[in-house]
Amino acid sequence: MIEAKNVSKWFDGTRVLHDISATFETGKTNLIIGQSGSGKTVFMKCLIGLLTPEEGEIFYDGRPFKQMTDAQRRQLRTEIGMLFQGSALFDNLTVLGNVMFPLMMFSKMSKAEQKERAQFCINRVGLENADNKYPSEISGGMQKRVAIARAISLNPKYLFCDEPNSGLDPKTSILIDQLLSDITHEYKMTTVINTHDMNSVLGIGENIIFINKGHCDWIGNDHNIFRSRSKALNDFVFASKLFQEVKIFLERKYGAGEGGGEGRKP
Repeated sequence: MIEAKNVSKWFDGTRVLHDISATFETGKTNLIIGQSGSGKTVFMKCLIGLLTPEEGEIFYDGRPFKQMTDAQRRQLRTEIGMLFQGSALFDNLTVLGNVMFPLMMFSKMSKAEQKERAQFCINRVGLENADNKYPSEISGGMQKRVAIARAISLNPKYLFCDEPNSGLDPKTSILIDQLLSDITHEYKMTTVINTHDMNSVLGIGENIIFINKGHCDWIGNDHNIFRSRSKALNDFVFASKLFQEVKIFLERKYGAGEGGGEGRKP
């Protein structure tokens, strides 16, 4: 579990995060959503430790990040897996080489153990026959799965995903969402996903944190997001024509502004 307590962040005298508190639960897909410029990427960087908030604290299973020694922070980083927006694979390494890379850098495994572990992760994401291919020889969806295999190679406690469906077609996006959900539950990881993809929100949004203008505006899940009374969240959710049609349907069924269980204000 990761906890953010009263996190605030400034840049050049401008406050971009305002006293955010949220809990990211173990064994669940935790989504951070919000419009571009809302502060969700800055918030994720604070969670990972790439940025230090001026106020507040981040706790990893009760361990306060600010109070950790350098050695403790190095240990924590071995417990974190990261899936980057553009996959960030090494073009000159094969699929197997890419997945083995963090094992070579951060583990004490023998070469044979590294290869065995990397092969296991490759198989887990459904790329059994792609070991010797290079990133340029596989599709964008396959590259994303290689990046997931690499992210879980060190068996992390915490998995961070930055826009995992960026650039993917809808069908492939659903497959990536389901894979992230499956491995989260299977390995009991604390998975944090930064996204603006409403299909992901509705498909795997077990715990959703909505950031609006640097504030934590709403916390809920995929079951109650359509019943929210947050205007900013509703504007975000119903931005597309498809979801406008869903909104009309819900208003006809439940009545405008009605409905319980709509999540909560933090």
